[in-house]
Amino acid sequence: MPSSAVPKPVLTTPQLNKLIIPIVFFTFICYLSIGLPLAIIPGFTHNRLGFNTVIAGFAISIQYIATLLSRPHAGRYADMLGPKKVVLIGLSCCGLSGLMYLLAAWMTATPWSSLGLLFIGRLVLGIGESFASTGSTLWGIARVGQFHTARVISWNGVATYGAIAIGAPLGVWLNSLGGIGAVGVFVLFIGLGAWAVALRKPAVSIVTGKRIAFTTVVGKIWPYGLGLGLGTMGFGVIVSFITLYFADLGWSGAAFSLTLMSCAFVGVRLISGNVINIYGGLTVSLLSFICEMLGLLLIWAAPDAMVADLGALLTGAGFSLVFPALGVEAVKQVPPQNQGTALGTYSAFLDLGLSLAGPAAGFVMSHLGMSYLYLCAAMMAALAALLMVRLKFRAGAHARQQG
Repeated sequence: MPSSAVPKPVLTTPQLNKLIIPIVFFTFICYLSIGLPLAIIPGFTHNRLGFNTVIAGFAISIQYIATLLSRPHAGRYADMLGPKKVVLIGLSCCGLSGLMYLLAAWMTATPWSSLGLLFIGRLVLGIGESFASTGSTLWGIARVGQFHTARVISWNGVATYGAIAIGAPLGVWLNSLGGIGAVGVFVLFIGLGAWAVALRKPAVSIVTGKRIAFTTVVGKIWPYGLGLGLGTMGFGVIVSFITLYFADLGWSGAAFSLTLMSCAFVGVRLISGNVINIYGGLTVSLLSFICEMLGLLLIWAAPDAMVADLGALLTGAGFSLVFPALGVEAVKQVPPQNQGTALGTYSAFLDLGLSLAGPAAGFVMSHLGMSYLYLCAAMMAALAALLMVRLKFRAGAHARQQG
């Protein structure tokens, strides 16, 4: 929606950031809790407890399953209870996951008991991710107003990826000092500390009014979620398989590609400013998907690692604004009292895209070969771009009918 069609913001950028950053801090703590054990759980499960690599992989993915299933509920509870209470629940779950890691470290003499405690910790953390991140986003939006929804979602994304980037090496360092038990203690204390900080923050009012049914919310936002899921698959195959892709082609420097993609992702989020409010979420999403598609095509056709690096850079820059741009459009489809449910359900498509990226990539690699992986991912981004064209035509037709 053009900026002339909505009320002008009255807060300056520093004022907005002063209101938003203390709330997205809770997202940062949540994803720091996720990043800390990420690199050490497979080793603990396989090397310390003696289970096979399938179980070790499941110990990671079980968290994503819990997140996917609990996202819509997090949004619904935020609508009913208020985002502050949902954030407090989420941070409690993050801290509890640390306690489970600590107990798992103490129970290594009985591997199945230790594994069970580890799985409980991963499940609880998945629920904590849903509640803390969704609640923080809605809390931030309520503080600054719906006009600044894109800015809040963008800051949330910066907090997310920044925390994971910091958490992984920090977790490895803590593991070298005291094993997974040390990581568990750290996660427990940062979760409790953030919970205490959140408790002191003022709550925001709950929007009252009759809420539409959950199925109706899904019916209104699913096209935007589908676009998000299609775009996420391209991002996911770079994160998960760029190392294998480089190795298959005999190249080095896959880690540098990931760094470039991450820097582009965060950089575009930070400098994008008011672009979504100015040009509208659908236009920004369309251009973002085209940029992502070009980046993935570059990786597929790259004659050397340098061109692939450029492709990763373009993909990160393209995907950067997809979530906030489509998120703004998704929450517009429902009344204010249902926006938490809409945002939680919409976010679940991100989890779904990441969950499907691995199996889909495995299918492509086994049937078509490694070289076609990024071509197929580019086709997913192209489908998302076509979906945006369709949604823009539909929005234009609706506007003409209203006029």
